[in-house]
Amino acid sequence: METARILIVDDEPDILELLRYNLEREGWLVESAETGEDALRMVRSRPFDLVVLDLMLPGIDGLEVCARIKAGDIGPAVLMLTARTEDPDIVTGLNVGADDYVTKPFSPKVLTARIKALLRRTLGEHQPPAKLYTAHGIQLDSARYEVMVDGSPVELSATEFGILEVLIKNPGWVFSRAKIIDAVKGDNYPVTERSVDVQILGLRRKLGQRGEAIQTVRGVGYRLQDIK
Repeated sequence: METARILIVDDEPDILELLRYNLEREGWLVESAETGEDALRMVRSRPFDLVVLDLMLPGIDGLEVCARIKAGDIGPAVLMLTARTEDPDIVTGLNVGADDYVTKPFSPKVLTARIKALLRRTLGEHQPPAKLYTAHGIQLDSARYEVMVDGSPVELSATEFGILEVLIKNPGWVFSRAKIIDAVKGDNYPVTERSVDVQILGLRRKLGQRGEAIQTVRGVGYRLQDIK
């Protein structure tokens, strides 16, 4: 895998030092910023593969920084690092485009593992042989990390792609929210089931009319309509 460029954004020097030490040990190129304004300036001036972003920043906060980064056609993955652990804060972060989040205090090992998972998607580490899945006018290429709807490309977040991949591989099968979390993020991932609903809403919107193929099974979860 090519060397990743990572920007870490936090207004606490001790946190920046801890993050830089652990990420550089992995061989990644690391730069840092202490304000949202500096982070946006750096992202606009040179390419990064991933931004580790604190939410509580002076000036422009992390949510606004994430929203502005994700407003571009092509931008780095964003992993939010936050002391906010309430559901509304997490859901808001996912809504503005965050690809993942880690809560403070955090384990450097867990954070590094999460970063590696995101980079596997953005940099293509250990890509499997190309596999195409097609249903209801939706085509998903698991190796190229591409989704087409009626022949037109659709940009999905890492989480949205993972959810669609689970559903399109198993049309007609019903997945509970917990099963979707496990399939996309791994066992015991600390995310609420409510956030799955948020991701499904966003996924349906991006798929347009084809999003209707993702069905809600009341009291259970979700499925992709079976192919008949």
